[in-house]
Amino acid sequence: MADQINSLEELGAAAGVAETVVEVAAPREPVRDELGRSYATGKRKDAVARVWIKPGSGKVTVNGKDMDKYFARPVLQLILRQPFQVAGVEGEFDVMATVKGGGLTGQAGAVKHGISKALQLYNPELRAALKAAGFLTRDSRVVERKKFGKRKARRSFQFSKR
Repeated sequence: MADQINSLEELGAAAGVAETVVEVAAPREPVRDELGRSYATGKRKDAVARVWIKPGSGKVTVNGKDMDKYFARPVLQLILRQPFQVAGVEGEFDVMATVKGGGLTGQAGAVKHGISKALQLYNPELRAALKAAGFLTRDSRVVERKKFGKRKARRSFQFSKR
C-alpha cells in the first residue's frame, strides 16, 4: 500500500474525476410591488381569492367589507387569523381581499391560502413556519360529481322489495 490516498482531492485525481462545483441555492428575494404590497391567489373548493397584504395595523377587508361583517361566524374569523398567528406577525399587516365563488367556508379557506402565500412572498423567512403548518398547500378536496343511476355521488336510490 505504497500509494495511500489522504484527501478527497487525491481521491478525485486518482479516479480521474474533475472537481465538481456545488452551487448553493440563492436565498429567496421578497416580492413586492411599487406600493410595498405582496399579492397572491388563494383557492379552496370553488372559491378563488385575490389577496394583497401590506404593513399596517392588522385591518382585514374582504370584498369591500370588514372581516367581522363578511365572515360573521367566529370560526371563519379564526381561520383567517391562523396564518398570522403561526408566522408570529399578528396585527402587523393590512389585508385587502376579493373573493368569488363557493360558499363562506370555501371563501374563508381561499383567503387563508392567499394570505399565507402573500406573507411568504412579502417575507421569505416566514416560509418555513407557514409550510410546516400546511398553509401553503392548496386543499384540493372538492365536491364529487353526481353519477347517473345514483341519487347522489354514491348514494343509491331506495330499494323496494315489492
